[in-house]
Amino acid sequence: MDFSFSEEHQLLRETVRRFSETELAPLVREADDNETFPRELFPKWGEMGLIAARYPEKDGGGGFDKIADCIIREETSRVCQAFASSLSAHSHLGIWPIWRIGTEAQKEQYLKPAMAGQKVSCFGLSEPDGGSNIRALKTHAKKVDGGYIINGSKLYITNAPMADFMLLAARTSPELSADSISLFIVDLPSKNVVIEKLAKESIKASETGLIFIEDLFVPDEALLGGREGTYPVILESLTENRVGVSANCLGMAKAAFDEATRYADERIISGRPIGKFQAIGHKLANMAAEIEAAQWMVYHGAWQVDQETLSNASAAKIKLVASEMAVSVSEDAIRILGGAGIMRDYSVGRIHRDTLLYIIGEGTSEIQRNIIARSLGF
Repeated sequence: MDFSFSEEHQLLRETVRRFSETELAPLVREADDNETFPRELFPKWGEMGLIAARYPEKDGGGGFDKIADCIIREETSRVCQAFASSLSAHSHLGIWPIWRIGTEAQKEQYLKPAMAGQKVSCFGLSEPDGGSNIRALKTHAKKVDGGYIINGSKLYITNAPMADFMLLAARTSPELSADSISLFIVDLPSKNVVIEKLAKESIKASETGLIFIEDLFVPDEALLGGREGTYPVILESLTENRVGVSANCLGMAKAAFDEATRYADERIISGRPIGKFQAIGHKLANMAAEIEAAQWMVYHGAWQVDQETLSNASAAKIKLVASEMAVSVSEDAIRILGGAGIMRDYSVGRIHRDTLLYIIGEGTSEIQRNIIARSLGF
């Protein structure tokens, strides 16, 4: 067993950290205040090969592994989770299924420019009435001559207000079965697709949309992979992405911890740094232990993805632990900073509200517990 990162992984981490600190950090405050994503980041990420890092070279990717993908997510999240959220929604949810089962024409038209950051994607899955129950989705696609007519709605869709295309999940038959849900590629903007930008209290600089679809015609070529019944691909994508978003949580927790330790060392009370007081020292000790435990779960999960051994239950455990840890650590960071913790000049308040996304998004903590319990036979 080898628990060390390779030299290539270390170099990648240094590169992403340097880019994030120099290129991303100066944009964070304004983007957060204005709730607007700086779209120019996508071609920059594409030029650096960060969007396509975990895809095979033969498909135009960087040929890295899932460990590398998690490093990119972690280091980007350390600076700004909103930016990392838009990146991961694009680099995985929006294009991974196209890479996985898309036709050559679909890969040429959508995957390649998306990996280069020339087109931005979003993944239309969640619905106003469905929540985490994917099989209950109501958006439907009716087969007609030459294509499909789609009607429905989607909610909380990352990147939707600025996307060039949407990977859309729709029901192609009424049965509640795995082969009744299919994926379509929808070009945006479209007069038959209305997207309303939502105001949020978390990841404010990651643009999120409510989508209404009415009598949208898409040609047969828009059906992903040229076949119906691709629901299993959605599940594959979500399972792997739970490891990815856990890396995002790890990055946020480390950023909060770093700020808390700096403050605990610099803030002097009664002639000594507050970190020397046991109440603060114990908080920092707990935070350090929780972060390290989650870190090894995340990267072991990434290794499992690369070995093709990741189970739904393992992914759920990783996501549950990492997301709850990020919330706990960032809250303790605020407590350590005291009044400073809720001032905008410090980042821990922003980090904490961003961590709250991941005990809800990508499957709530309760959904993860359901998956784990089922694996135990309950």
